[in-house]
Amino acid sequence: MIVLGVDPGTAALGYGIVERTGGRLRAIDFGVLETNPDMPLPERLLAVHRGLADLIALHRPDVMAVERLFFSRNAQTAIGVGQARGVVLLAAAEAGVMVREATPSEIKSAVTGYGAADKDQVGRMVQACLSLAEVPKPDDAADALAAGIWGANRERSDDAPRSAVLDRSAAAPIDRRGSPFQRAVREALAAERSNGGRRAGGE
Repeated sequence: MIVLGVDPGTAALGYGIVERTGGRLRAIDFGVLETNPDMPLPERLLAVHRGLADLIALHRPDVMAVERLFFSRNAQTAIGVGQARGVVLLAAAEAGVMVREATPSEIKSAVTGYGAADKDQVGRMVQACLSLAEVPKPDDAADALAAGIWGANRERSDDAPRSAVLDRSAAAPIDRRGSPFQRAVREALAAERSNGGRRAGGE
């Protein structure tokens, strides 16, 4: 299974291609689609759409995992992300790619075990889960890979297609305690603690 994780944005859209083979995950590609701030908004959205369409054509993902805007203190940022999300969902629909959506806290919980993890914690756990030589940069790409990891482990071979659900991370998180992914996360956290690293969610 190939999952395209997306961290929406008009200035910089993070993307991460994650492949799941059995219980093993690996990163195929990741990076950021950037647009020129001097361009009019319609042209920036068109550039995002074209870049995403190219990624879909190149990697042919089975699923697109998209970060859902849950809330934002900055209304301007929320509007921009919402516009980018619309373009992302349009590109997926045009290519016939199934979409799964999750809030940032749900993705962080799946990757780090802590819904309020910071950027550094997310990056380090993405590195561990995908066996990368370095923490993926920039943060937008790391967030997109985290979405890809969430999407890859949310899908099961016996899952029937279903529409996106509202955020359940606080009240009723999906139980994945017995999956290979959850074991990998626990092992990575244990290894990090034994090396004197900061525990995910710690101060």
